[in-house]
Amino acid sequence: MTNKSISRLQGASVDYAIAAFRVVVGFLFFCHGTSTLFAWPTAPHSGHTAAVGAWPSWWGAVIQLVCGAALFLGLGTRIAAFLASGSMAYAYFWSHQPDGALPIQNNGELSAIFCWALFLMIFLGGGALSLDRLIARGGRTAQADDGATAGESGPTDELREVNA
Repeated sequence: MTNKSISRLQGASVDYAIAAFRVVVGFLFFCHGTSTLFAWPTAPHSGHTAAVGAWPSWWGAVIQLVCGAALFLGLGTRIAAFLASGSMAYAYFWSHQPDGALPIQNNGELSAIFCWALFLMIFLGGGALSLDRLIARGGRTAQADDGATAGESGPTDELREVNA
């Protein structure tokens, strides 16, 4: 690849790739929560749903459900990703790691991959088509309506700089 073709991969296309990554990871995380709580779209691996309030399965599933939905929508993306990543780190070290040193030995690959994918989203943000971005633009419009000068930096400018 030449420098010219690499530069085409930056900008808006990267922003949409981040959004697609967020939507897919959020949806998959949400499905794990619905599976554990409601046996939808399929029963969980154990064959039965978690009892209400049971630690850590029910609480983990609630985090998966809420954070997965938030990530899918791009609402509070960084906070949801932080909480979800931490829950997957906990799941790995509490449930899987005692059964072996490596994820391939202890069936912890999914927890490890979710943990690191969600950790990455803390830094990437929601990307394009996120409710975070829509809300930031709404604040920018309200700021402009209040007589803000054109040279001031708003939330959208900060998001653009982070995703650049």
